[in-house]
Amino acid sequence: MDGIGNTMQKKAAELERMAEVLVTGEQLRLRLHEAKVIKDRRHHLRTYPNCFVAKEIVDWLIEHKEASDRDTSIKIMQKLLDQSIIHHVCDEHKEFKDMKLFYRFRKDDGTFPLDSEAKVFMRGQRIYEKLMNIENTLLQTREEEGVTYERTLVASEFIDWLLQEGEMPTREETELLGRRLLEHGIIQHVSNKHHFVDGGLLYQFRMNFRRRRRLMELLNERCRSIPENHDSPFCLRKQGSEGGNTSFLSVSPTKEIKVVSAVRRSSMSSSCGSSGYYSSSPTLSSSPPVLCNPKSVLKRQVSPEELQTPGGLYIKKTFTIVGDAVGWGFVVRGSKPCHIQAVDPGGPAAAAGMKVCQFVVAVNGLNVLNLDYRTVSNLILTGPRTVVMEVMEEADY
Repeated sequence: MDGIGNTMQKKAAELERMAEVLVTGEQLRLRLHEAKVIKDRRHHLRTYPNCFVAKEIVDWLIEHKEASDRDTSIKIMQKLLDQSIIHHVCDEHKEFKDMKLFYRFRKDDGTFPLDSEAKVFMRGQRIYEKLMNIENTLLQTREEEGVTYERTLVASEFIDWLLQEGEMPTREETELLGRRLLEHGIIQHVSNKHHFVDGGLLYQFRMNFRRRRRLMELLNERCRSIPENHDSPFCLRKQGSEGGNTSFLSVSPTKEIKVVSAVRRSSMSSSCGSSGYYSSSPTLSSSPPVLCNPKSVLKRQVSPEELQTPGGLYIKKTFTIVGDAVGWGFVVRGSKPCHIQAVDPGGPAAAAGMKVCQFVVAVNGLNVLNLDYRTVSNLILTGPRTVVMEVMEEADY
């Protein structure tokens, strides 16, 4: 067909807006965790885990120049409430009120409605990250109809790769996956003339998952028309005759974006036995993840000497962790030695085998037993996306 049609374009735009709200909300959630705005709070002898006070968040948004006044702050938070990103802890208020009321991100208590649309978006993000984390020849500069485009995929080669990666069992189903990615605004035909079909046509990733979102964009329905930052690793580039440098500038995120990505998994919902924490994945592990809380998860602190005692209680393990679009998925706390305070059950660290209460021995070959967590965290944030972690854990004799 010659065009994807007005109806499909409108649907793609609608889904793009939904994706932008998801990403923006998640970025805010993790910033608030990092700033300790989200924490356990008590009211009338009851503890409410992982929540924030409405009045405080309004102050915070103004202080951090995310909103110019209280009315704008309320509109931003109402948008997140309307989209089921946040909710009142007792679901008693459908409006966001500038009062001393407790609200919570649904992702922090496992009530986020992960519908089919959100799943497609998250799958597209994962596929892009897999492409970026391996050396491949799939993304190249190519020509179609006399125009050169940067970082393109040939549809048939993309399908071959998805089959090889086990994303879908058959070629027909993989082509349908490609069509869903296009319909959701995650990929596009380079000149937007064709749907996704198995063949020689060229496609590009359209979504910029790593761009730091301004919360004001939530109030602007036309925010997708804002040009992307040309330093963005997800930005699309068309190499044409319009002057200026239009090449794709970067694959790896800048240091600033790395920091944002890394802290995006800095706190997560948790399951701590009798502590009353909620968990979105309570059956993932017999050793559940723990909230990034000021209180240490350690039963007792140990010294570097005790960890390294030959024949002692601790054994060494090594993990190679490849960061994804939202970081590495663990939190380091403590000092001399540091320990793993929290692990995202859906993150790369958990997949590699990392658990809470492990002690950090080395990062990318550098011994860190005598460093504090801020120094260790900085080593990880400013290093490569693939991090090799040596840890010690208590032996299970």
